[in-house]
Amino acid sequence: MSNPFNKKRLGLAAACALALGVLSATANAQVQEEHALVTSAGGMPVMSGFGLCVRNGFGPAPAGTHGCHDWETVTFDANILFDSDKSTLRPLGRDKLDAFAKNIRGLEPQNILAIGYADRMGTSESNQLLSQQRVDAVKSYLVGTGIAADRVQTSARGETRPSTQPGECNDANNPKNVACMQPDRHVFIEVSGTRLVK
Repeated sequence: MSNPFNKKRLGLAAACALALGVLSATANAQVQEEHALVTSAGGMPVMSGFGLCVRNGFGPAPAGTHGCHDWETVTFDANILFDSDKSTLRPLGRDKLDAFAKNIRGLEPQNILAIGYADRMGTSESNQLLSQQRVDAVKSYLVGTGIAADRVQTSARGETRPSTQPGECNDANNPKNVACMQPDRHVFIEVSGTRLVK
């Protein structure tokens, strides 16, 4: 014969435990980045009553997911070189951009930063324009691979921050000097974000 008093005590104990667990998780949870898992003050993932990870703003992990996935922070970059006085992508530059776009699949939305540069041959005004055209070409290509245009932030720095050191490439405007300044004619792109560990 069951004792109704014990059922009430058991129900009350379960309700208290649940309330304390929710309050404890709420008090200690620290939301990391958007779309990230909610963690306790000790850095451990907060689990739902069903044993699933709780995600920031999106509830538990999808049904069928057991336990918590590990997230990693990753950074990808690429350096795209250009010919002298040109803003047309080389085949190798397109290959690097394709690899970059493939590498960043699965990243939580983060902005991509692309910065264009020019060598110091020509006027500073023409080099500023050329660096802008180069970074625009890179952005256009990335958008063509399916990356949202508003994710790609651009900046053009002209000849103001050369990769070559002072005193290098001092020859006149000849093939040797053009080759020496190749590192200055580029667009550098970088993105950092988080994704599930593979």
